[in-house]
Amino acid sequence: MKRPLLLALTLLTATLLLSLAIGSVFIPPNELWNILRGAGEETFTFIVWNIRLPRTVLIALVGAALAGSGAAYQGLFRNPLADPYLIGVASGAGLGAIAAMSVQWPYTTLGMFAVPLAAFLASLLTVYIVYTIAHVGGSVPTTNLILAGVAVSSFATSLTSFLMLRSTGEVRRAIGWLLGGVSLVGWDATLALVPYLGIGLTALVLNGYALNLLQFGDEQAAQMGLNVRRAKFIIIVAASLVTAAAVSFAGIIGFVGLVVPHIARMWWGVDYRRLIPLSIFGGASMLLLADVLARVVIAPQELPVGIVTALAGAPFFLWVLRRAKNQGLW
Repeated sequence: MKRPLLLALTLLTATLLLSLAIGSVFIPPNELWNILRGAGEETFTFIVWNIRLPRTVLIALVGAALAGSGAAYQGLFRNPLADPYLIGVASGAGLGAIAAMSVQWPYTTLGMFAVPLAAFLASLLTVYIVYTIAHVGGSVPTTNLILAGVAVSSFATSLTSFLMLRSTGEVRRAIGWLLGGVSLVGWDATLALVPYLGIGLTALVLNGYALNLLQFGDEQAAQMGLNVRRAKFIIIVAASLVTAAAVSFAGIIGFVGLVVPHIARMWWGVDYRRLIPLSIFGGASMLLLADVLARVVIAPQELPVGIVTALAGAPFFLWVLRRAKNQGLW
């Protein structure tokens, strides 16, 4: 376990430094080192500490949340093609965000956070509705969760499209948010994520053993002493919480929660006690790298980071789909 974690931490450190150095203003490695030890040039110091570092930390947190929750959902549904948006988090967040954009909020702290707050609350409400619909008797069958998620997601997506047609002035902003990207830059937005991600990701890591037992099926897991209903509830709530928090500040960024856990699983096995921590570190690294590419591909303009992850993740998704079909998983 120590070696994979060391490798993951090394990769994360490298991508963090790369994210701090690369942008519209390139900061040389020696100058970056001087800044980090408190002896850098004043302009570069301001750029790093007040602009790039909060953005870098926010992107890393979002990547960690998406990959960690993606690994948990894949374990919960016992399907390598599951992702964090499977039960409606993204569609609910999109509906909440577009609804908030259609209102002319005053330029205050509340107004600036109106969109992420609406996205967060709407995504959690969507998950609650899906969970309630899927609940049958004393259990929540995974098939019911998936079907309910598809139905509620389709309904929320339809409402989102309707609001975008009605609010023509906000269409460009809405499309930018739906494609994924950091709209709020600063320590306030970054620190607002920390409590939700801290609670949610910790719960997922602590439930790694429960996810291992769930791979044998609900009945056998229960025979091994696992309270299946409680374990599923905790995993769904924790994974949905961190996904909702990430999406509310960074928009809908696809494939991170699908690709990273699958790579970690191929390299280091299916033990969720280490798969989830490795996915968390790997997700942060992958999204930081994608964000760097988004800054430089058409510089000085910036691509939405969701486009970069989609361009890289879509071919990988097709490969996973083909591999799953060949192995008889479908």
